Amino acid sequence: MLTPTDPYAYAAAIAPVIDAVHVTLHAATRRPEALGLLNDLRYTLPLRPLTRRDLAAVHRYGTDREEDVREHVRRGELADDGDTLRLTERGLETVRELYATHAATAARIWPDHDVETLAELAGRVLGKAMAEPGPALAVMTPPYEPDESPAGLLLFNRLAALRYARADAHAAAWQAAGLTAAEVVALAPGGLRERIEADTNRRAAPPYACLSEQDREFLHKGLLALV
Repeated sequence: MLTPTDPYAYAAAIAPVIDAVHVTLHAATRRPEALGLLNDLRYTLPLRPLTRRDLAAVHRYGTDREEDVREHVRRGELADDGDTLRLTERGLETVRELYATHAATAARIWPDHDVETLAELAGRVLGKAMAEPGPALAVMTPPYEPDESPAGLLLFNRLAALRYARADAHAAAWQAAGLTAAEVVALAPGGLRERIEADTNRRAAPPYACLSEQDREFLHKGLLALV
């Protein structure tokens, strides 16, 4: 399969591959306990506190995570003053353990792949997207990257963060079409949904322009090989 050269087509083609790589490592991770919200925010909370408004930007489709928040507070992993969530020392240790687990998983399932180059390319695209972030990407970046993090871990978390650039592009597209979050979730297949997806690809494409055509091909094919 040839990598699309048109930037809009490339944005459409790379999005499901990024999602698949992210899901692949999550599915392969051997971690018995559920970490809920802390898993989602693992690369954000070590660097900065989050407000309820921040969470609303990330969970714009109405997902209620308050039960998760209460559970993490009960465990002593989060401090909650009623509006702002902060990671405690115990929470930071949990994140570090999770990072170690993800790093080990990446090394186990991707031993013969050039994850170093893929991580570098993903980092360049993420950096470009961060220059003009949408609401969710602004909350979720930059990702927490401790010194000497292995490349597989960097790739995993950079791709996880990059998914929010696509999410913001999609939200901007359905908002421009005059829809609410509830309406776009319920939207049936057809012309309007296709137009929103096309607009999403147009809005999601610019960060990939920082890569050469050769780099875009390497990123697309390299990520496909990880799934």
